Amino acid sequence: MRVVLVGAGALGARCARQLHAAPSLSSLALVDIDAARAKAVAGSLGDRMSTAGSLDAALGHGGADVVVLSCPGSHEVLARRALDAGASVVSVTDDPDCAAALLALDGDAAASGSSVVVGAGFAPGLSCLLARHAAADLTAVEEVHVAKIGTAGPACARQHHAALAAPTREWRDGAWVERRSGSGRELCWFPDPIGGVDCYRAALADPLLLQAAFPDALRVTARMAATRRDRVTAHLPMLRPPHKEGLIGAVRVEVRGWRDAVSDTRVFGALDRPAVAGGCVAAVAAAWAADGRFRRRGAGGLADLVDDPVPFLSELAGRGVRAAVFEGAGTT
Repeated sequence: MRVVLVGAGALGARCARQLHAAPSLSSLALVDIDAARAKAVAGSLGDRMSTAGSLDAALGHGGADVVVLSCPGSHEVLARRALDAGASVVSVTDDPDCAAALLALDGDAAASGSSVVVGAGFAPGLSCLLARHAAADLTAVEEVHVAKIGTAGPACARQHHAALAAPTREWRDGAWVERRSGSGRELCWFPDPIGGVDCYRAALADPLLLQAAFPDALRVTARMAATRRDRVTAHLPMLRPPHKEGLIGAVRVEVRGWRDAVSDTRVFGALDRPAVAGGCVAAVAAAWAADGRFRRRGAGGLADLVDDPVPFLSELAGRGVRAAVFEGAGTT
């Protein structure tokens, strides 16, 4: 497996370590706007590692089976270059506009026999796998709701800051409805020790990816944890530099529907450092793309491309990323 990884930040560096541990890896080229950072990550891993000044240089030097995009900004142009070079793409974006542009590559990716995995991080990514897993025992899915807390690194923190200022869309009764970010306060319960946290609407990619995976659902929403200061200052530049890597985070996925004629609700969660869990998800997605293990070629989120999420989740569990099941009593 030949991999080019663009972006050696908090999540990208974690992904590189996971990829380097794979026996099937033959080469891993790192590309980052900070050449010194890319060399430091490559040097810490040793054999089979290299760096390049650009994606084109990396593809021209040794080619690639998979290109992993963990850099900030739009991924569409880079994804097109990867597809033109015959490589599959794994993007960790959580930006809805970037995700929409990548999903639009579905026809090109399918025609070239490649995969474009959109949102293969913590949330979206692990959240999409948990949604697919939660829906496995249901005969019909009516609602999918995602909530998350925590950020991977500085780029992720900046994206989350911007997400509280940008318009957000939810899927309701067969149509997209625009809502105001920072509204819709909801107390969401995450795995201990985080517990209950107020979460709000934000411009997140999860609804777009999950609606494509569950087209018959009536409601698909996503929220993220935020403080009053986060919401008040969302339209301003960040008041202080973000941490190099975020602290512990969590994701919560609730799927409502029917099992035969009985109403049922499934709730899954996960607790981890978003950079660690997201890096693991991206690395496993890259390996699956290289091995052709997704249910179809083309572009989509993990809830769409993975038919049975159990093997994927089992691989994540082997890397230390485990999910929890809520087993409390539901309310009506």
